[in-house]
Formats: sequence, structure tokens, C-alpha cells
Amino acid sequence: MDSHTDAFTPVFCGIVPPHLLDRLARSGDPAIAGAARRTLVADAAQRTARRLTTVVGAPPPSEEVVEGPQRTVHDAEHGTVLPGTKVRSEGDEPGRDATVNRAYAGLGATFELLLKAYGRNSVDGEGLPLLATVHYDENYGNAFWNGEQMVFGDGDGEIFLDFTVPVDVIAHELAHGLTQYTANLTYFGQAGALNESVSDVFGSLVKQYTLDQTADRADWLIGAGLLAPRVTGVALRSMKEPGSAYDDDVLGKDPQPATMDDYVRTGQDNGGVHINSGIPNRAFHLLATQLGGRAWERAGQIWYDVLTGGALPVDASFADFAGATVAAAAARYGEGEEHEAVLKAWSQVGVPAN
Repeated sequence: MDSHTDAFTPVFCGIVPPHLLDRLARSGDPAIAGAARRTLVADAAQRTARRLTTVVGAPPPSEEVVEGPQRTVHDAEHGTVLPGTKVRSEGDEPGRDATVNRAYAGLGATFELLLKAYGRNSVDGEGLPLLATVHYDENYGNAFWNGEQMVFGDGDGEIFLDFTVPVDVIAHELAHGLTQYTANLTYFGQAGALNESVSDVFGSLVKQYTLDQTADRADWLIGAGLLAPRVTGVALRSMKEPGSAYDDDVLGKDPQPATMDDYVRTGQDNGGVHINSGIPNRAFHLLATQLGGRAWERAGQIWYDVLTGGALPVDASFADFAGATVAAAAARYGEGEEHEAVLKAWSQVGVPAN
């Protein structure tokens, strides 16, 4: 097992930032406000449960290492008891519930990328079974990793659609498990923004891998297809152009900065983890497009090497992470094209990498 796994970070990692849900909860539309408030209450309960899980300890890895994914999808039937009723196990044929089928496929796509691109057997490297629950709560506007499993809401139909629709949302949340079992980045401040960014990176890589896209053909959007038709926006975040994903009367304007010049200092959202993640997100996009080809190969390999290298502090700053990517690029590829591209990418977003 990788380093940093002896003490797991007590966090609830949701795809929708709290600042968005807070804004929706103040909407003049009772349907929108009610769904957002219900989501906030459910999220608060899950945060408490996550802290208790951490005190008890993370589940031990299975002694039996099984090859191939071990997926199980449960149905919460619009309740909040996890995991819910088992509705599909590994190897079962697709059923009539498209949400179940999408969750199953998304878990498999993430497993496949980790295995085929990086030789990693599930998120923990030891064949950890992949568990998911769908149809969580009523009008629940989020998806999350709770330290043990994935959970997906159906959305309210007004702002958010079914959270299993974008495969990168599934992969993003599962990638929080990857970070938990490797660098275990603290979920606060710059380390927390890196935690979120790593999930966006691997979420995007899984989507690109699934579509067999090169870096120049990818849209670099996180959550495309999640926003309802009434929303003026294309996704939750843009790695290519942070701050451009939405500009909507109800949701407001995408607040993500693209460079350190606009870094947001806030006490909300664990120190702005979903906001400032736009900076390392853009650095990865710049690196991937500069190198060209398939982003999960060289660019993704560098990020993976940093996550699993054991040298990154759990409270890493952007500069710490940038320096680690420079060192990882040099260690794997030498001081050539990849090394120079990493230096240039961080320079363009204003993060020192030396």
C-alpha cells in the first residue's frame, strides 16, 4: 500500500461546492431552494458520519487480491440509509434502471484507466471493491465519496440532473478514494484544492480515455451534461478556462480563478477547495495540451507519480505540488520536453515550481 494511509483524512467529498448549494438555498423558487436545503442537511449528516468512520478507522484491505473490478451497485430508494438494496453485482447483465447501469459502467471505466494506464489494481492498489449507491434521498443535488463508497443523487430536475450522467463525475468522486489511499491530502486550503484538482484531473482523464480523445480534442469540462436545460452554463467547472463554466441568474458566476493573481482567500468551503482548484486544474490542462497526444499517458503519469511517490506532505501547498511534478517529470523522462512543459505550465498560472 502507498504511504500516508495510516491516518485517513476525515472528509466528505462532494462534487457540488457548498457555495453553490448555499446560493440555491436562498433562491426565490421554493422548489429549487427546498431541494438545495435538503441536500445541505443530508451533506451535513454525511460529514458527521465520515468523522465517526475515521475515528473507528478505515476498513482493512482484503487479504484476497482479486483480479478485475469488483463492483456492487445499491439503490437507496430515495432514502438516506447506506448502502441500500443491492441491485447489481460484478458480472451481472445490465438492468432496466439506466442510473444503475451508468454507475456500474463508470466504476468500471475508472478501474480500467487505473489498471491499464498505471498498473494500479483499484483505488487502493490492492483490489478494493468498488461500491456505489444510487437514488440517494429525494431531489438530492450532489454526489460524494464518503471514505468507503460512492453515492449519487438524482438531482432536482431544475438545476441538476442525474449525477451518474457525466462519467467524469463518477470518476472524480472515486478519485478521492485514490488520493485517500496515496497522498491523503488534507481537505483544507491549498492542500484541499489540490485534493479537488486531482479528482478533476483523473475524472477528466477517465472521460477522455472512455471517448479515446487526445488532449486537443477533449472539452476539459467537469460535469458536462449535469446542469438542467434552464441553467445558463455548460458544466460545474472548466479546466481549460476556469471561471467560464456557468454564468446564471440562479447559480451565479463561476468563481474559479485561473492564476494565482486571482487566488480566493475565504473561510468557506474548507478554505475554498472547490474554487482555487481551478489554478492547478489549468496547469494540468496546459501541460497536457503542450505535450499533446493522450493526456493520461505522459501528463497523467507525472501526476500519478506524485500522488504515489510518498514524498508529498499531506498539507502540500501549490508550490510543493508543482515542485514535486517537476521532480517526477525529470525522474521519469529526464530534463527534456516533459520537464520543460511542466515548468512552463506552472509558470503560466503563477505558481513557483523550483
